Amino acid sequence: MAPLTVLNTRPKGATRLTRNSKLFEAIIHAIREKKGTHIVSLDLRQIPEAVADLFVICEANATTQVRAIADFVEETVKKETGEDPYKHEGYAALQWVLIDYVNIVVHVFQPEVRKFYRLEEMWNDAGVMEHNDK
Repeated sequence: MAPLTVLNTRPKGATRLTRNSKLFEAIIHAIREKKGTHIVSLDLRQIPEAVADLFVICEANATTQVRAIADFVEETVKKETGEDPYKHEGYAALQWVLIDYVNIVVHVFQPEVRKFYRLEEMWNDAGVMEHNDK
């Protein structure tokens, strides 16, 4: 499986975002609505080489659920904030879909792919918060 390359080719947003932003809240809401599991956010703002302010990571148990979550994130964010993603990637295989909102990057994984790439370990200096409660 080839790594996703979109993060190396897009501009860094000028405005810093937090977990209280409307965009962040819309993303978490959409993932929960489509029953995404093991939802965490990584606060990357204190890491100089970070490609975004926040990562939101979740799991889906089947390709159909990966698509449903990713599609609903894009739909909900558009409806609630008017924003379209800068780019998205991974819809062909539906093992790992990345939705790039520049300052917030959403990762929707199948469990085995999440275990393989271990983003939480790669960015272990980031502040981690779980979002599994409604």
